[in-house]
Amino acid sequence: MADQSTQSIVIDASPEEIMAVISDFVSYPDWADQFKAVEVLDTDDADRPSQVRFKVDAGAFKDEYVLAYEYSEDNRSLGWNLVKGTMQKAQNGRYQLAAEGSGTKVTYSLTVELAIPMIGLFKRKAEKMIMDIALKNLKRRVESTG
Repeated sequence: MADQSTQSIVIDASPEEIMAVISDFVSYPDWADQFKAVEVLDTDDADRPSQVRFKVDAGAFKDEYVLAYEYSEDNRSLGWNLVKGTMQKAQNGRYQLAAEGSGTKVTYSLTVELAIPMIGLFKRKAEKMIMDIALKNLKRRVESTG
């Protein structure tokens, strides 16, 4: 069973502004270098992306995978699960947004199970790096467009 990693960051923007950037998947390659191509495959009843294909090249890790997304009723949380992938057996994650002072605390949780075995220490370091990059890039993108 894979272990869950969680990190948080405070972004100087409203939860609505942050969720707009998080759910604009096709723009990910504009602000996150590892995403080479993103395609929305399906949308939900509110016309939000509900199934998305990603092509990722993060140096040693290259993958093409599809994630299914589920939005909370208050639009302050976005969860996902792996539908199919080449290098991953499972991926579950969640962005949770909570107002904090004049900004928003973004908590990112991620569980990844790779198709190939990886030593636990290296896997945890890779997850930490992925989460650091994701949160820092998200903060930079939101605060530069706000």
